[in-house]
Amino acid sequence: MKTAIITDSNSGITQREAKELGIFVVPMPVLIDGEMFLEDISITQEQFYEKLKGNANVSTSQPNPFDVGEIWDKALETHDEIVYIPMSSGLSETCNTLTHYAESEERFNGKVFVVNNQRISITQRQSTLDGIKMAKEGKSGKEIYDYLMQTKMQSSIYIMVDTLKFLKKGGRLTPAVAAIGTLLKIKPVLQIQGEKLDQYAKVRKLVDAKVTMINALKKDFETRFKDLVAAGKMTLQIAHTQNLEEAEKFKQELLAAFPGMEVSVISPLSLSVSCHIGPGALAAACSVVY
Repeated sequence: MKTAIITDSNSGITQREAKELGIFVVPMPVLIDGEMFLEDISITQEQFYEKLKGNANVSTSQPNPFDVGEIWDKALETHDEIVYIPMSSGLSETCNTLTHYAESEERFNGKVFVVNNQRISITQRQSTLDGIKMAKEGKSGKEIYDYLMQTKMQSSIYIMVDTLKFLKKGGRLTPAVAAIGTLLKIKPVLQIQGEKLDQYAKVRKLVDAKVTMINALKKDFETRFKDLVAAGKMTLQIAHTQNLEEAEKFKQELLAAFPGMEVSVISPLSLSVSCHIGPGALAAACSVVY
């Protein structure tokens, strides 16, 4: 049994990395002033932020199921089954759309397993790496799917947003709240614990945001992930939006706070996420490791 692993660009895995890993990555579409671009195909991170900072009208879109189907068809030429790991259904309808597509198309039914394990960005990346490892061990698509679903809540993401401008623009804050927050220079720390993006804390300084995220992870490690940490089955991750220098500094702070653990990746957030939170964001996450 040969199982292909496919994810989307929300995982932060680039097309170049995908080739190195031997997997497929579906590029997520982003709309800029009505024109569609594909992440890491027809637009780079640098080009995207140039547009975003220039007050272009930026929004996200679902990938065309037929385009995804073509990638699945290609994978099935050399593999028996597919495990597809898209972004969380709590953040987009993409997962539900493609689940229906896989079940309704006879050539995919029973061969394509769409994982709805509530992951995004660096935690979605870890799910993909776990899938790759299991596929190399000869695990079936169903076995990989079952594991990823069973462990779906064994991750956390905490994100410091540098500006409220884009949350307001995307309708996630009222104009009044955004205006007050901007005047007070509030930097909200948001969290993803499976489903949607929720508020976790409000701070005013970057240093306070980093302490808040570290303390949140410590609480997770002392409570719901205690046994996984003891077993050495958790890894730390960092994501950012045009904030690599701070991300590198944050890595050292995380390593100091959690001796014996590793920061497995520092990755830019995907364009689909970035268009809602803007540049300057910094995120810390943890995930179970297969």
